[in-house]
Amino acid sequence: MRFKDFFSAQSRPIISFELFPPKTDAALTQLHRILPELIELRPSFMTVTYGALGSTRERTLEIASLIKREYQVETACHLTCVGSSRADLDQILRDFYGANIENIVALRGDPPKGEAEFRPPADGYAHANQLVEHIHDFCQRQGIVDFGIAVAGYPEKHIEAPDLATDLANLKRKVDAGADIVITQLFYDNSDYYRFVDEARRVGVSQPIVPGLLPILSAKQIRRITSLCGSRIPEELHAQLDAADDDDAKAEQIGIRQCVQQAKDLLLRGVPGIHFYVLNKSNHMKQIMSELQPVIDQLRGGNTPRHGVAS
Repeated sequence: MRFKDFFSAQSRPIISFELFPPKTDAALTQLHRILPELIELRPSFMTVTYGALGSTRERTLEIASLIKREYQVETACHLTCVGSSRADLDQILRDFYGANIENIVALRGDPPKGEAEFRPPADGYAHANQLVEHIHDFCQRQGIVDFGIAVAGYPEKHIEAPDLATDLANLKRKVDAGADIVITQLFYDNSDYYRFVDEARRVGVSQPIVPGLLPILSAKQIRRITSLCGSRIPEELHAQLDAADDDDAKAEQIGIRQCVQQAKDLLLRGVPGIHFYVLNKSNHMKQIMSELQPVIDQLRGGNTPRHGVAS
């Protein structure tokens, strides 16, 4: 089942989870332990991120194919431009197709560690829209059904973009190249998302724009992540995390409350779904989904008015 099939279905909102491929065998064992707990939360699909330059590429496909094969949950592999020639990309796409992966999250990717700026590989690509075009071209050359494709959106703009207008033009190029849905980078103020959707619609982006939420698990961690990606922590939330200081258990509970409140507002405003960056953990997601499930079930049953903010 491809992205467009999920989001054209009547039973929305669509809830999905993102995992990352562990770098160690111990972390992989831990992921195998928590996978059944995440599956029990009934995500419609799961995505698996992608390590550049061979670091975790094999595990991306290993984990995605395992989830689909053993748990019958649809999966998507991330794919980036980093470190791959066009021939490399063709081989990766053959591997995806051979493993029955039907969906891809297509990204430019971040510069490899130690490099200040992104440099396209030899005979490779510099932009995500080129990668989207390559995926469709590959399917045509192979005579196979197109992969479902998701691309990234940035409610507070990409950290490298000079302004939101430039970033929106980049998004338009990606969807015009053939993306089915947009999944956003993390954000903590829903007004940033609503403004972003309005602006994206004005420039002609009609695809579903799915908010991506990262529940906070520690104050130190989220400060590091937001400093890297350019997302903003609202003042009130910032104060709460300051009060938690190095108490990760307290910060996690703050993060769970914040995520539930943020997600409820999004759901009741009619978003097409929510994509949770779960950080390969399950306990916090159990609490979050326990509080959200009644709202999700009600919306799927059509008993609550929806405002069509991003459908």
